Amino acid sequence: MHVTPFSVSRIPRIEFGAGSVCRLPAIARQYGARALLVTGGSSLERTTAWPALLDGLREQGVDWVRIRIAGEPSPDIVDQAVRELQSEAIDVVIGIGGGSALDAAKAIAGLLRTGNSVMDHLEGVGPELPYTGPAVPFIAVPTTAGTGSEATRNAVLSVQGTHGFKKSFRDEKLVAEFAVVDPDLLATCPPAIIAANGMDAFTQLLESFVSSRAAPLTDSLAWGGMKAAREGLLALHADPGDAGARERMAYAALASGITLAQAGLGSVHGLAAPLGAFFPIPHGLACGTLLATATGVNLRALRARAPSHPALEKYAQVGRLLSKNGRLAGVDAQDRLVSILAAWTEKLGLPTLAHYGVTAADIPRIVAGSRGSSMRTNPVVLDDGEIAMILEARL
Repeated sequence: MHVTPFSVSRIPRIEFGAGSVCRLPAIARQYGARALLVTGGSSLERTTAWPALLDGLREQGVDWVRIRIAGEPSPDIVDQAVRELQSEAIDVVIGIGGGSALDAAKAIAGLLRTGNSVMDHLEGVGPELPYTGPAVPFIAVPTTAGTGSEATRNAVLSVQGTHGFKKSFRDEKLVAEFAVVDPDLLATCPPAIIAANGMDAFTQLLESFVSSRAAPLTDSLAWGGMKAAREGLLALHADPGDAGARERMAYAALASGITLAQAGLGSVHGLAAPLGAFFPIPHGLACGTLLATATGVNLRALRARAPSHPALEKYAQVGRLLSKNGRLAGVDAQDRLVSILAAWTEKLGLPTLAHYGVTAADIPRIVAGSRGSSMRTNPVVLDDGEIAMILEARL
């Protein structure tokens, strides 16, 4: 067996398992006695984990301040938080919530000690100054199973509107010291959130699996994550009380964060960035609604221009995995993958792009905005017409 060369960037120390959030106060105390809690809106407060966490912090002698991130974070939200909190002498930042809360916490942790504006470092906007740190130690605690932000080095920030953008503040110094992944925290997720975030996680696993930067290590993680999602996503959507399904999807999301950070993504995430910038479409929904169509377009492009490309066999392998039919031949397995993803999209009730105001007239500017870092690791270079086809099919 020939193992192609690869490199692995930093990942957090991972504490995974039901009840692992109970260890969070002791972990936080390792870094000091003053914590910043960055959470979502208010859903966490309706769980039994929240009062137990606060009691645990008190028992460990950890004081805290808290900020809430109700929607996708913007540069202004991050900069305002840094200005207001710099005098608080924060020892550790704890992000608890979905991807938005974790990304905001990650960015704030990175800037509390430098005092810079996040606009100084965002990719593709502003001066793109090198980030030198230091960052405040950051602990990530996901309460949804989707973005994998607990394992990545980038904080995604958005400005919505006609001239909006969705860009990353990215550096290995931003990687969490700990990722505390407790599947029980998914118990209060509503089905719509499970659907969007679960499809986001599966998109990240599939795109990293066929990425031009894929490697044996990331392939193994992506494969295990996709197998977990096969067994967990529809089951958890049907019954958020299913503890086994929660564990599988928490693992799938964590694996997706690791693989995307190491191998990159593809056309779906290339399009999700301008869609999320120009329209009020949540990231997971953008990914989920495009995945089946984008996979089909990628397959047609590969068959036409690179019929011996290894990604074709990888797509076939995933088709066999999801269908549980190891006898399917290459093209049949690839087509079965697309049909299963389309069936998931329907079963999970993911809306079309038109639901968020996207029209045919918007397609050229979305296509123009899609050529970011994610598109560069797509297994095949898609032309503008092929990218437009993905969007047109989901209007």
